[in-house]
Amino acid sequence: MAKLSLFDRRRRRVRTALKARAGGRPRLSVHRSGRHIYAQIIDDAAGRTIAAASTLKTKAEGVSSGANVASAARVGQELAEKAKAAGITAVVFDRGGFLFHGRVKALADAAREGGLEF
Repeated sequence: MAKLSLFDRRRRRVRTALKARAGGRPRLSVHRSGRHIYAQIIDDAAGRTIAAASTLKTKAEGVSSGANVASAARVGQELAEKAKAAGITAVVFDRGGFLFHGRVKALADAAREGGLEF
């Protein structure tokens, strides 16, 4: 077996802990790249995505960058609105292997303000 990177080890550790305490709630998964941030709410039992949002479309709207805290907060608000429309109020937050600060934290805080509980 190949040696896992620190990021992959952290992602596995986080995901394992989430599955233990999820209690049937959907998972809010976050992925952060150098240029964009992506978030989706996933129903692991059914294996489908309930709601998704990213900074990809903000670039088309004339916003200069998707790689800042303000853009991440907009994604969190948009995801919370889509989740409410789908009838989801409580989720479990999956930060993946990313540390909980900066853009990831801004997305989480905006989602909480939008009405998601985690």
